[in-house]
Amino acid sequence: MQLGILGLPKVGKTTLFNTLTASRQETDKFAASKKTHVAVAKVPDPRLAQLRPLFNPKRYVPATIEYVDIPGVRPLGGTEGGYPQQQGEGKESLDLAQLRTVDALVHVVRAFEDEELVHPSGSVDPARDVEMLDLELVLADMEVVERRIERLRRATKGGASPDEKRELELLADVILPALEEEKPVRELVLAGDDEKRLRGFQLLSAKPVLLVVNVGEDEVSGADPAAMGIATSDTCRALAISAPIEDEIARLSEEEQREFLTDLGLEEPSLDRVLRASYDLLGLISFFTVGEDEVRAWTIRRGTVARDAARVIHSDIARGFIRAEVTFWEDLVRWKTLTACREKALLRLEGKDYVVQDGEVIHFRFNV
Repeated sequence: MQLGILGLPKVGKTTLFNTLTASRQETDKFAASKKTHVAVAKVPDPRLAQLRPLFNPKRYVPATIEYVDIPGVRPLGGTEGGYPQQQGEGKESLDLAQLRTVDALVHVVRAFEDEELVHPSGSVDPARDVEMLDLELVLADMEVVERRIERLRRATKGGASPDEKRELELLADVILPALEEEKPVRELVLAGDDEKRLRGFQLLSAKPVLLVVNVGEDEVSGADPAAMGIATSDTCRALAISAPIEDEIARLSEEEQREFLTDLGLEEPSLDRVLRASYDLLGLISFFTVGEDEVRAWTIRRGTVARDAARVIHSDIARGFIRAEVTFWEDLVRWKTLTACREKALLRLEGKDYVVQDGEVIHFRFNV
């Protein structure tokens, strides 16, 4: 799974990217980067960490998420409401080709004050900046939809297929009117077939969004995005961090981290919350495989059945699927071995259509 990190320049995007992925991309307080960076982040999971000492495996493999650091939207001239003089100009500086391929967006929003770093719109207003970037995504989508509608209308003159007619109705009667009202596609409630029709367009405003509000270092323990006027929904989540603090925490030892977090009044690094929120936003869960060779977390979408979960490990396991031996991670931690779980009747046998649950430990039996 891949998430694109975007926002205005100098909001802390690359600092967050570096912290999430343990990268060391160069940052400059005053010069905006024009490069796209890609790296993988390990998803912290205390459940997997508790399974590790039971097996002392040769390999320990947490789940991962790939993040793409997109160059900032070009600084916009300050005008009424903080919008650019010509709405839609901001998208010209977005890496649209890269953004269209990601599964979700992480919009980093500035909420910190810095006299040396003047906001391009003249003032710090997180809610305004969220609305502004959403508008740029909507306008980029509008161009795509209008071109497709034009092609479909030309095609229907010569006789269109039922699928083409339904696509035209969807785009012309539902999607385009919403975009013209500056409403992101992710806010629309669509039937399953219509959602599938839209996937090929890779509309930016249809992608779920995680709003990461970058606050001042003295505000991190009590920051509330809702109090800043930032609205959320099932497809748009929000949380507050202080990117410089997270970068500093990531460089400390575990013991130093605990002391630092206690001093800040935090229970865990905000970095962990960002990673979990990214996971949750995409509807992802983890199941685990364990043994002396490897203890590993595997990423699947919520609702995945056992045979499809097996395919994530290897296609041969899915092809030769016999059954899945399943237990909860808590039971394995408590009783230490799979044999003990079996003796306690805590190891179940499940078939190919069993829906895998988050945090289950699974051993697949197969024959090819």
